[in-house]
Amino acid sequence: MGPTDKGEGVYNVVVIGAGTAGLVTAAGTAGLGGRVALIERNRMGGDCLNFGCVPSKALIRSSRVAALMRRADLYALDPVKPLVDYGRVVLRVKALRARLEPNDSVERFERLGVDVFPGDASLESEHSVRVDGTLLRARNIVLATGGRAVVPDVPGLKEAGFETNETIFERETPPGHLLVVGGGPVGCELAQAMVRLGARVTLVDRGPHVLHREDADVAALVQARMEEDGVRLLLRGRVESVVPGRAAPHRVKVRREGGTGGPDDPLEIEADTILIAAGRTPNVEGLGLDRARVASTGRGVTVNAYLQTSRKTIYAAGDVCGSLHFTHVAEHHARIVVRNILLSPFQGLLRARADQRVVPWTTFTEPEVARVGLNETDAAQTDVRFDVHRFPYSDLDRAILESEEEGFVKVIAARGRGTILGATVVGAGAGELIHELALAMKQGIGLQSLSSLIHVYPTLSQAVQRTADAFMRTKLTPGARAIFSRLYAWQRRGL
Repeated sequence: MGPTDKGEGVYNVVVIGAGTAGLVTAAGTAGLGGRVALIERNRMGGDCLNFGCVPSKALIRSSRVAALMRRADLYALDPVKPLVDYGRVVLRVKALRARLEPNDSVERFERLGVDVFPGDASLESEHSVRVDGTLLRARNIVLATGGRAVVPDVPGLKEAGFETNETIFERETPPGHLLVVGGGPVGCELAQAMVRLGARVTLVDRGPHVLHREDADVAALVQARMEEDGVRLLLRGRVESVVPGRAAPHRVKVRREGGTGGPDDPLEIEADTILIAAGRTPNVEGLGLDRARVASTGRGVTVNAYLQTSRKTIYAAGDVCGSLHFTHVAEHHARIVVRNILLSPFQGLLRARADQRVVPWTTFTEPEVARVGLNETDAAQTDVRFDVHRFPYSDLDRAILESEEEGFVKVIAARGRGTILGATVVGAGAGELIHELALAMKQGIGLQSLSSLIHVYPTLSQAVQRTADAFMRTKLTPGARAIFSRLYAWQRRGL
């Protein structure tokens, strides 16, 4: 068959959304020889490149250096109060993002053979998509439209104006007194980064502790460091109303659970900038889901284990299907979708399932928090019998030498066995250490094997080995020790 004009004929796949899930799907399918159309209404690269992982980690790096300068006395150096030019920091963030943009650009994908269409897309049927007046036909369609920040319905908030992760990295002026609404990963990361870069920061969250998906002892370490950095935490609190400032700070009313009803209940906080970080919602509006009879809920598009929607020729990947909202999960989904579309003519033979039982993630606060599988709180809510094995950073040589003694490794294992059900690492390098535990969990490698694996000395990764050693010590029962003691005594005879 000869070449077909852009937009004409039939595509193997039409992908809606050029974030991580969409880009990986498009590149993978085109690389295998498929004909692909990619539709994006906003910026190529989606949330991760433009508003999420990339700019936030660049900002966090600058903030960590600023914090380290203030704590230089830990390393026998004179501490220095950094002179922070916030605009210069943001320009660095934008420059680093610009270095990565070509990887996700229209030009690169067109070189890969993908037809890129800017504009709003809407499903016309299970085999057709309309984009700004052009009707595209395809054997399969992939919904990869991602998600966005949830904006709570608070009186006065819209009139006052607010930032989300989609806008905060564009402003080049310092936020002044920043009020962060939400104590999840995004809220905690940005609250800590901003206070280290010179802002006054107050964080409000409805829960009893920040990072509500993590164990309380894990969150406690993060909270302690955030408060040490200068973040004011208002837990068990909710924003009731905002009185917009007129060339003056906004007045924000915060009510705390169990308030006394006295003069400080509710609290009134003056804030120059309000950052909303109170969760995510899928981008499904205007997609024509009802017209194409694609099922969805408030959490997103409904999919089966093969990431097919209720219309089997339409797939969904990434945040839009209400999964764990991580870039690496979106990439995993895309790989599954590429494989399953390729093999779809074979009536399900060799199809792959999306496996989210072993998904690591990291919150890039200081200390970092990394997790895979069950934590202690989750395990206690199941019928599974389990043990908890821990090792503190304060007993780890490399952590002591780095003056990074704050943290621990905690592994949830099947009772009496070394089968890993989940793990949490909180401390320096947690985001790197978690992968050894995730791989062990996925491949069924137990703590006994991790204990016997030679780890480089001195490294932070030895914390994983030491945690496994803690499990091995549980095998030394009093009865076993008594037998070994008699064996040693017998060996000493005759000398």
